[in-house]
Amino acid sequence: MRPPARRRWLQTAWLAAWAGPAATTSDAAPADADDAVRPGRALAFPRDHGAHPGARIEWWYATGWLQGEGGGLFGFQLTFFRSRTGLGEARPGRFVPRQLLFAHAAVTDVAGRRHRHAQRLLRWSGDESLPEARARRADTDVALGRWALQRGASTAPAADGQASAVPYQALLAAPEAGFALRLQLQPSQPLLLQGQAGYSRKGPLPGQASHYYSQPQLAVQAGLSLGGATQSLSGRGWLDHEWSDELLAPGATGWDWIGINLADGGALTAFVLRRADGRPLWAGGSHRPAGGPLRNFEPAEVLFEALREWRSPETGARYPVAWRISTPAGRFELNALLDAQELDSRLSTGTVYWEGLAELLAPGGMRLGLGYLEMTGRLQALKLGL
Repeated sequence: MRPPARRRWLQTAWLAAWAGPAATTSDAAPADADDAVRPGRALAFPRDHGAHPGARIEWWYATGWLQGEGGGLFGFQLTFFRSRTGLGEARPGRFVPRQLLFAHAAVTDVAGRRHRHAQRLLRWSGDESLPEARARRADTDVALGRWALQRGASTAPAADGQASAVPYQALLAAPEAGFALRLQLQPSQPLLLQGQAGYSRKGPLPGQASHYYSQPQLAVQAGLSLGGATQSLSGRGWLDHEWSDELLAPGATGWDWIGINLADGGALTAFVLRRADGRPLWAGGSHRPAGGPLRNFEPAEVLFEALREWRSPETGARYPVAWRISTPAGRFELNALLDAQELDSRLSTGTVYWEGLAELLAPGGMRLGLGYLEMTGRLQALKLGL
């Protein structure tokens, strides 16, 4: 259901009351040069694992699959968003909403044919000392109330006796949706810098871009509670971190995207930005074989062909849940493992999208990997914010 119009009006009025008039060019705080999205900027870590509050939008996005001793298959998704509002930037105070923080979490129970999801929204002044709302610059440390994603100290030695890569920890309790999730995501491979060394084009003009890197093939240990019963699970995950000053190039209404952990240890990314009539405006992606060099894709090298659609009974949106995808790495089929994996987030980010666990298949039907499919802008043009 759509959020009531009065509630959305109250949300907007509440923001305006706290922030005052929108900042103009003269009174807005200048973006830190470290946050600017530009070609040739070398990403530096651990700093670029952290927040870039001078950029307009940013997200940390983790997905994956989990399996226990009983053999049940589960998918998980968590996304922490940061959005610079442009409001109240010249006003002092810890409660001025210069930024909004959003978070989404979802669990797909493949055998039970059920998708559970929840969302959170908090205003943030930019004060990193606030415990209940934060997005710290030095490293990944994002929190909305009791939901959190952090990079922490390593807990396991690497095979060569050196300190292993730093793992991520996530805590997400959503009693209203009937689940709680505790995750440790341990890197097993080097960072994958998307695009040109982390500068990822998202449109025909050079300024239509983001800084974007991925951490594929994460080893995942999880505690999952569903309906009060907790089980220990393990699996494989994927993490993206991306920041930009432009959500979509003019003329684009949304995108279709996949991030797949391949069974042979490789990683495959592909995406298409769509116009309102469904034609592609831009495309891209990458493939990195296990232990091999990264290959980035040009727009003309990526093709998504819809094979089957599912219509949401809740929103009426139509989503292709089976695809034929052609890239320089090969021609594949992609099938959602559950059709009903739609997220209605109009009470937080203001949009509806589809995000779900899917399998990548060779033309003959052999499973090549598992990962996530994301489809935005299929109910209405994608917007982020209230």
